[in-house]
Order: sequence, then structure tokens, then C-alpha cells
Amino acid sequence: MSTTVINHSGVHRGLFSQPLPWLVVSAGALLMMGVVMIASASMDTAAENLGNSYHYVLRQLIYAGIGCSLAVAAANVPVSWWYRSGWLLLGVGMASLLLVLTPLGKTVNGSTRWIPLGLFNIQVSEVAKLCLIAYLAGYVVRRREELVNSWWGFIKPVLVLGLASALLVIQPDFGATVVLMTAALGMIFLSGVRLSRFMPLIALSVALGAVLIVTEPYRLKRVVSYLDPWQDQFNTGYQLTQSLIAFGRGEWSGVGLGNSIQKLFYLPEAHTDFIFAITAEEFGLVGSMAVLGLFTVLVLAGFVIARKAEKQGMGFAACFAYGLTLLMGLQAMINMAVNTGLLPTKGLTLPLMSYGGSSLMVTCIGIGVLVRVEMERQQQCLNSQGETTGSALRGAS
Repeated sequence: MSTTVINHSGVHRGLFSQPLPWLVVSAGALLMMGVVMIASASMDTAAENLGNSYHYVLRQLIYAGIGCSLAVAAANVPVSWWYRSGWLLLGVGMASLLLVLTPLGKTVNGSTRWIPLGLFNIQVSEVAKLCLIAYLAGYVVRRREELVNSWWGFIKPVLVLGLASALLVIQPDFGATVVLMTAALGMIFLSGVRLSRFMPLIALSVALGAVLIVTEPYRLKRVVSYLDPWQDQFNTGYQLTQSLIAFGRGEWSGVGLGNSIQKLFYLPEAHTDFIFAITAEEFGLVGSMAVLGLFTVLVLAGFVIARKAEKQGMGFAACFAYGLTLLMGLQAMINMAVNTGLLPTKGLTLPLMSYGGSSLMVTCIGIGVLVRVEMERQQQCLNSQGETTGSALRGAS
């Protein structure tokens, strides 16, 4: 039995012994799949509403090009820059959350989440999530002893998160609040903080979440419709029932690329929040599992990169990598859970696949940072091996 376990773990270590190719290939595959599915899901809507069938896919191609450029740029920025710029990034994140609440903010479907920048709108929650995770990673490294051993050290970053969450809820952007809080607290937990310290915070978060749901009619409707969407399938349960119909139509292998019926004005936001449902309809269970598998590989590669950096003594790089991986993994998990009816409907995109510039660009920056972390770790290993070899040669002579 023990031999089997050892061999089994050895296979997994060998499979992700070089996580960088797995990370880049899975991210690239999801990005290309996203462009194809946006083209399929948006053409009829774009033709009807904008008079140009290729409006959304052309813009997504531009966003993808910018995102890839930002990923390359991020891969060439030393990780130490993010560490030194913690306070600056915190200021940028908070300022963006405040700026969107001024007259500069753009309101769409009752939510003020965007700042128009000419050719495209920037969703401030995406920028804030990246900036806050970078700042918190620096705090964890600088104040590790205080964070692990005292309540005040634990409360200080929670206060920062609480302020950011309050600004997000005002927009309102409840989905981004959940993702940010969960990823940040997961990063703090992985730094060594005892689970018992999280219990009062979890209880408070659950209580506040319940209050937010009960006090906002649209949130309460979402929860009620989530529990039984077929009870009011033409009103509050409409999105979820149409998404489930898409999954049902897809069966095992799908109806074929471009042959979706649900994208024809039945399923709202088919090219953004519900792109996974259209993928399931056109490619069936096989396509759904392929997307799930690619995200699994992406997240595992990110965690392996973070773990290797941690073992190498690169504290900030490891913590930052953990946080970025949690952000991407949690957002993907929540989006797919919403599409399949496992969670109430939230306005969260599927990373790398859904239409939208802000989410795609920030995700690409995160991928670039993970690449940089692994590059620096490998270089540090080479330097250590060179020093060891040099010392051995000098000893022999």
C-alpha cells in the first residue's frame, strides 16, 4: 500500500514538475476557446442590436491582443516591484473604487461598476482585486509574526478588506465582494494563521450577507428563484431555467458549433456571464468537461508555482501567486456553479472566456505575474546550483 502511494504521488510531482508550460497552454487554450464561443454566442445579438454581427468578437480579439501584451509586460516586471509598490497599489485600488461612485461612473442594468475610457469601459472591481491582493501579500510577508500571533495583526488586513467590500457593495457588486474576500482570506490562511481566528469573521460575514440579501429585493428574488427556478420560470427564474435548458440540449456531444438555440435571444448575457452554458449546448458534456479540465490544470499549475516559490524561500512571490490563483479559480468556479444552478445568479464573468476587456486584461496580468514568479524561482535555483558547484570545485582544488 505504501509503495502505491509513493508512486502515485511521484506521478503527480512529475506531471507538474514543470508547471510553466501547463499554465501557459491551459490559459492560451481557454483564451482561444473564449474567442470562438463569443463569436458563436454574440453574432445574432450584435446584428440585431448594433447592426454588426462581428462587433463583440472583434472587440474581444482586440482585448485579447492587449491582454497578451500585458501578460508579456507583467512577466518582465520583477516581483520585487509589486512588493515595493504595495502602498501605491492599495491607493490605486481604493481610489478606483471611490472614483466609480462619482459622476464619472457609468451605470449599466442598475449597477455602477464601470469608468468609461473612450474605446472601452474599465470595471474597477477587477483592478481593485489585483491591487488589493498584491498589497495583502506584502503585508503578510512584512507582518507575518504579528499576523500569526496576535488578533490585532489579523484584524488590520480584515479592516482594509472590509472597507473595499463596503465600496463594492455600494456599486453594487456582490459577486466581486465574495471573490475578493474569499481569495484574500484564503491567502492569509495559507500563510499560517490558525483557522480559529477566522470563525468570528466567517460568522459576521454570513450575518452581513444574509442582511444584504434580505434588504435588497433583487438579491432576495435571486435566492428564491435559485431554490426553485421553475416556479417562476418566465420572471425571476428565467436566466437559470434558460441556462439549464442549454445544458439539457447539449447532451453528450452538443448540437454543434454555431447551432445553439438558447443564444437566439432566449438566454440573456449569453456571451458574458453565461458563455459556459452556450459552450455546454454546442459541445455537450464533452465540451463542458474540457473547459472544467483546462481551469483545473490552470489552477493546479498556479498552486504548484506558488508552492515551489514558498519552498525556495520566496515569501512574497509565493503569497502573491497563491492569491492570484485563488482569484482566478474562485471566479471560474462561481461562474460555472451559477450556470449549472449550484449557486444563485451573480454578475461574474468566466475568466479568459467571457466577453469583456477588464476581466480579460487583469487575468492576463495575473498569468504574467505567475510566469514571472516561476522564472525568478528557476533563476534562483540555477544561481544556487552554480554557487554550490563553484564551492565544490574550490574545495577540490
